[in-house]
Amino acid sequence: MSKEPDQELKKVGSSMTLPKENRKAFMELQGKMQETNQKLRIADVQVESLKKQIVHAQLTDKEIQSLGDSTRVYDSVGRMFLLTDIPQIRENLKAKVEKCNEKITSLQANKEYLERSMSESQNNLREMIKLKQSMGVA
Repeated sequence: MSKEPDQELKKVGSSMTLPKENRKAFMELQGKMQETNQKLRIADVQVESLKKQIVHAQLTDKEIQSLGDSTRVYDSVGRMFLLTDIPQIRENLKAKVEKCNEKITSLQANKEYLERSMSESQNNLREMIKLKQSMGVA
């Protein structure tokens, strides 16, 4: 099976002549599949971005951990920097990692839903094609 299963459905669907209502349903299903596929790609990009943020926060925490207590550290807040104590910055970094992990969990759950939706749409398209082919043979 190819990486993009809907490609074979597009090829089959474009060469068939369907009644108007079936053609409309076919186009709607194809549009839904394309939209779902796009949402899946966006979710993947967001997960990767969050993973990079986690790594960045962990590396920053590791570097800050090695600093002495008398070292002056600054936390960025918008466009400005605030003088902050090391434990507070480390706590902020831990909170950021936890927040990113929660978002990743949420995005992965959403991806699972989108993947189920995609497979349902593909099955519906296949059924529509089989129905048309069986009607054409009969």
